[in-house]
Amino acid sequence: MKQKQPNILFVFSDQQRWDTLGCYGQQLPISPHLDTLAEDGTLFKHAFTCQPVCGPARACLQTGRYATEVGCYRNGIELPKNSDTIASRLKDAGYQVGYVGKWHLASTVCDPVPEEMRGGYTDYWIASDVLEFTSNGFGGYMWNADNKKVEFKGYRADCTTDYALDFLDGVDKESEEPFFLFLSYIEPHHQNDENRFVGPEGSIEKYKNYELPEDLHGKDGDYKENYEEYLGACASIDSNVGRLVKKLEEKGLHDDTIIIFTSDHGCHFRTRNKEYKRSWHENAIRIPMIINGPGFKGGKVVNELVSLLDLPKTIIDVADAHPTKSMQGESLKKLMRENTTWRDNVFVQISESCVGRSIRTSRWKYAIVDPNKNGSKDSESDTYMEWEMFDLDNDPFEKNNLIECNEFKEVRKELADILIDRMIRAGEKSPKIIQHDKVCYNKKRVEYEKNKDHE
Repeated sequence: MKQKQPNILFVFSDQQRWDTLGCYGQQLPISPHLDTLAEDGTLFKHAFTCQPVCGPARACLQTGRYATEVGCYRNGIELPKNSDTIASRLKDAGYQVGYVGKWHLASTVCDPVPEEMRGGYTDYWIASDVLEFTSNGFGGYMWNADNKKVEFKGYRADCTTDYALDFLDGVDKESEEPFFLFLSYIEPHHQNDENRFVGPEGSIEKYKNYELPEDLHGKDGDYKENYEEYLGACASIDSNVGRLVKKLEEKGLHDDTIIIFTSDHGCHFRTRNKEYKRSWHENAIRIPMIINGPGFKGGKVVNELVSLLDLPKTIIDVADAHPTKSMQGESLKKLMRENTTWRDNVFVQISESCVGRSIRTSRWKYAIVDPNKNGSKDSESDTYMEWEMFDLDNDPFEKNNLIECNEFKEVRKELADILIDRMIRAGEKSPKIIQHDKVCYNKKRVEYEKNKDHE
């Protein structure tokens, strides 16, 4: 008799830095529940987004394809209605599929998301396309499967969790049908209309003794006004993970459920550009990632470089479903085995702030930009300029751009070749990369900084 596939609970935060969790070095008690999941499960020490902006990252995660392949290379572009998604694949494999929270893939903004635009989540749905526009930190509304408005009052992360708990209450442990629930918080993302981060009441006093991350030291930005509330929002995610785990235990579902936790991108607090992400720097692309459950137990720490785009293949793999031929990434189950070969780089596409591409290896960060393109209008280019390079072994906080250093010319050439290969594998045309020329570079950079209006 075939063994029942595991349940899958995917917990997704928004704009959360990896170093907000104790298992990544956070000193304040922000994440006791997630730290426990990491201690008992698997911690991915070096995880990265493939696109550091909300909508595109979500399109990649739902389809297993790069943002330019899907067509959702910036916010405000709906996921094509015929998209083959992880939800549709798991539904075909016998799963009950549900979605709660922020969707950001329908372009309906404050209106309900029609069924044909829900990415295949057909069994349970309470969501808002752009949750930061239909709510604030302490109240608002979402839409249910019947397109009826569901209003809530209370801290938003708590209320979002309530809907997920309602789903779990309806799960029958004896059912032959496993579940896949995707829970998408907006916290700790800033509240757009208030232009600030919103933590639970008391966050400023509770987290005032934080240790400022080294990458923010000496930088302009708005972390001084926001960091306590930001940490409070991250702590609220963790406390709600505790509620979810408790419910799984009460229902007798915990041992048969894989819990995946990660975020869409990080947050640099307006230190790299005029907002919080849309950058190839570590504080924008590095994310937390924990998996706990069957096949991911034992307190394993994975040091290989992994991507958000590896999670769709992983979900398909553990569900014993069938991947699409176009699905990118690799199943993280491979890293649970000893002596597994794994790539030494992750590929990142950048939009809105610029048309840029980046490669991150275990040592190097290399980024290219077309300063003549508009990141909100153009998805890609056929010609890029070398823009930034960092030696992460000796400069982990990316303070010293080496793009002008002739001694690294050959390293840049090697990184350019790797990056071009990754771009081609992502469905892009082989581009021309103009190697650094100081006069041309400085002129273009001044023009770019002067003329950009996207932020």
